[in-house]
Amino acid sequence: MHRHLVQLISQNVTLTDSEKTLCETFFEPVLYPKNRVIEEENKIPKYLYFVVSGFVRLFHYNDKGDQVTTHINCPPGFITSYFNFVNQTRSGENLECITECELLRITKSDLDLLTQKSPALKDFYILVFQQSLAYNETRSKELATLTAEQRYQNLIKNYPEILHNVPLQYIASFLGMNAKSLSRIRREIIK
Repeated sequence: MHRHLVQLISQNVTLTDSEKTLCETFFEPVLYPKNRVIEEENKIPKYLYFVVSGFVRLFHYNDKGDQVTTHINCPPGFITSYFNFVNQTRSGENLECITECELLRITKSDLDLLTQKSPALKDFYILVFQQSLAYNETRSKELATLTAEQRYQNLIKNYPEILHNVPLQYIASFLGMNAKSLSRIRREIIK
């Protein structure tokens, strides 16, 4: 499983053999079944996860008790409640495996140690954090400015694998609509 992580890191920074070994030492491989909540709201996130395979989502409950999906991760990629993980504060979100998942995980203290030992891995972690910020900014802008159909078309274009692996109610919530609206949009596109 570490091969996938090292491969992704190596696309962005040059790693020595000892830095590759550090990744294997600090990132713990874990397997989770479908529908398992691996980080709970109102708790400090314990881990930053690297998704080797499977689909993971961040979600919270709104004031009506409905689940609101704020992020869906496709492999390969990192996921956690970033702000809360970095600052070690309580998160208002849950992290759930939508499908069976192969993950690598690292604690905040181990990540800090890893980035102290390796400037290249520190640079990569900063890049991951910057990408997370940019993604969230783009997502907020799209939710505010695009129509529901435009958001769905963007999802089809940029993340088609989500459509085949994630239940429609999570996709609808992620796109800022209800399942009925998403079904209507899908029917109109098929015509």
